[in-house]
Amino acid sequence: MNVEAYRRIPIWKDVPLEQWETYGWQMRNRITTVEQLRQVIRLTPSEEAAASKRDGRFIMGIPPYWAALMDPEDATCPIRRQAVPLEDEYYTSPNDLVDPLAEDSHMPVPGLVHRYPDRVLLLVVEVCAMYCRFCTRSRVVGTSAGFSRGANIDVAIDYIRSHRKIRDVLISGGDPLTLSDERLDEVLTKLKAIPHVEFVRIGTRNPVTLPYRVTEPLCAILKKHKPVLMSVHFNHPKEVTPAVARACGMLVDSGVPLGSQTVLLKGINDRPAIMKKLFHELLKIRVRPYYIYQCDPVRGTSHFRTSVSAGMQIVEKLRGHTTGYAVPTFVVDAPGGGGKIPVMPSYVVSYKPGELVLRNYAGKVYTYKEEAAGDERRHAPLAEPSYALAD
Repeated sequence: MNVEAYRRIPIWKDVPLEQWETYGWQMRNRITTVEQLRQVIRLTPSEEAAASKRDGRFIMGIPPYWAALMDPEDATCPIRRQAVPLEDEYYTSPNDLVDPLAEDSHMPVPGLVHRYPDRVLLLVVEVCAMYCRFCTRSRVVGTSAGFSRGANIDVAIDYIRSHRKIRDVLISGGDPLTLSDERLDEVLTKLKAIPHVEFVRIGTRNPVTLPYRVTEPLCAILKKHKPVLMSVHFNHPKEVTPAVARACGMLVDSGVPLGSQTVLLKGINDRPAIMKKLFHELLKIRVRPYYIYQCDPVRGTSHFRTSVSAGMQIVEKLRGHTTGYAVPTFVVDAPGGGGKIPVMPSYVVSYKPGELVLRNYAGKVYTYKEEAAGDERRHAPLAEPSYALAD
């Protein structure tokens, strides 16, 4: 973002650049009231009504960095729609759920979701730099759920330590990068000291919504504990700014692999051309797109949800039309705790033993022939490899 962009907004016109690019200043000056919001954008009646409610279903918090990217006149701006509440949030669809992924029912201790045998989700904080209006965890994010209390985190880490099948820990929240460097270092140190924990991942949107959080001291901590993998969250090409590119570059240069998760959102990114542009921009800044999520049926988000077929059509328009690196997997995170289930276009026309008939991205049909039963007798039998691993 150039200096002129934010200085055109009267409330920030006198803010020095070095202060603007400071994470602490950004967090202290987040937009949390309708009065502040009116000074940045021309509110629609729906935005005005939703932002004015004191009993909102989900807290509002918008960093100045993100607010400066919003179109002040266009209510359909994809940056604006992700951050500014609408009256639609107060409509409850028959399909809406408070806890769509049934995380609370898979929580053996506070702040730890253990659904898969070898993986856990460790919730360490309830705070985010920005509160996305489609948040899956809106029932606890922005509240005083208590995940960040030291005692709760220690109990969760003790649980991980005592369950030897757990080899993969995803740190989430809220946004873990809202923790101080010291606190994050402490959590990583404790997890890395557990012998059976092979992978530690961090799920964060801070490099996108507030890239000034990525600093040399933070990168030094992540590098110290490598490998640490990071899942970031991009939804639209407008989010890939020079500041974001710089932040992602610092993380990658520190040895942190970056993968992007994108939520399919009606009117924001539900067109193949938008997704293709986004994924190309991500590859340019060394971020690998790896998931497109169907928007979860969280209470108050029906206005964001597309049909599942819209996601399948996007993948159809990507496969074969761009590099495979830019074709993520489209998944539905099954309501009720079923986990991520791929929902992809079918390229199999027919299959029978010995023959697979396929179509390619252009609709042309091809046949793959398998070896016929009994043909293996023409080959010398192979011994069981000595390096074979048990299933």
